[in-house]
Amino acid sequence: MKPINFLQTTASVALITGCALLLSGCPEKDSRTTINTGDGTTFASRDFIWNIPADYPLPVVPITNVLTEEKFQLGKHLFYDRRLSGNGTQACASCHVQSLAFSDGAIRPLGSTGEMHPRHSQALVNIAYNASVNWGNPTTVTLEQQAPVPMFGEFPVELGINDANKDAVLARFKAEPRYADLFAKAFPGEASPIHFDNMVKALASFGRGLNSFNSPFDKHEAGDTTALSAPALRGMRLFFDEKTECFHCHDGMNFTQSSFDRTQSFASAVFFNNGLYNIDGKGGYPEGGEGIYEITAKPEDMGRFRPPTLRNIALTAPYMHDGSIATLEEVVRHYNDGGRNITSGANAGDGRLNPNKSSFIRPIGMTEQEIQDMVAFLESLTDRDFVTNPRFANPWE
Repeated sequence: MKPINFLQTTASVALITGCALLLSGCPEKDSRTTINTGDGTTFASRDFIWNIPADYPLPVVPITNVLTEEKFQLGKHLFYDRRLSGNGTQACASCHVQSLAFSDGAIRPLGSTGEMHPRHSQALVNIAYNASVNWGNPTTVTLEQQAPVPMFGEFPVELGINDANKDAVLARFKAEPRYADLFAKAFPGEASPIHFDNMVKALASFGRGLNSFNSPFDKHEAGDTTALSAPALRGMRLFFDEKTECFHCHDGMNFTQSSFDRTQSFASAVFFNNGLYNIDGKGGYPEGGEGIYEITAKPEDMGRFRPPTLRNIALTAPYMHDGSIATLEEVVRHYNDGGRNITSGANAGDGRLNPNKSSFIRPIGMTEQEIQDMVAFLESLTDRDFVTNPRFANPWE
């Protein structure tokens, strides 16, 4: 399929916008993009290796944490350093593994003290574009807000830094010779730059640089007619067809409607109920996994979660906010059925009848061949360069 045909199959303005962006350039994993807002400020002229095609819109970067290569490099060292946990046993990378697109393969991860997290570890792919950062909190919209949560959070405990151990944690970093130079370069002019606020800024900067745009799908959109298999091409047509409606929640260059970049005036922080549970016949979800209802307390928000990017989705099993669906094919079947019917156990209930379910989630009627084609298309969103790129790898090895 030529790109022009791809555009002809689309049915929404949003999708056309996303496709136009995809067609605008050929991704290069070492591509550089210079921020140029034209106002002559340091922020405007700074160069950074974004790993984003030159003609794609850049993510929004807060002026309070200007992105630099030095912060990115410091953040990478911190991300892979177990000394950042209270008891020295876990790093951010313990639950975000590069080979798995920075997810972890577990249904739900264990924190540094052995406490199980109620949510599945999200993949860290193009997170700089996220309109909201985690599964079910509309108030957390920047990486600078998110980074302290695993560090200091108590419900659940992840890295487990607290009042009792925070001085000891900082002392570890002050004692490591490599960090003296990394912090000094990342935060020049500060007499004592090794502190938690700067760690948060550096970790956010590393996360902001984890961008992936070099999958077979990207190559196909850039004009490589051999990049996608025949099943993947058929699956792509289905994905962007009103029959399946997948693109309504997973549209644009990042395959999620929850996306924000510098061309947009307002962030589109959206959340959907996809009919995963209905444990009381009134739309109930298991406690601890109730979506943005946990923040808003509005009944209609029960079970509403942020649609994640589908880039590298084949590497990030298991799926859903609680890791309750094991394989990509099962996910496709879930949507083909219009929700999930659990017939026994504590979570029994027919999610297909959930009163809060998105109107986009309904029985689709795909054939067995179409289900396999859809899986093939989703697998074509895997960017092998991203998961092997030394720029994102453990600097301590």
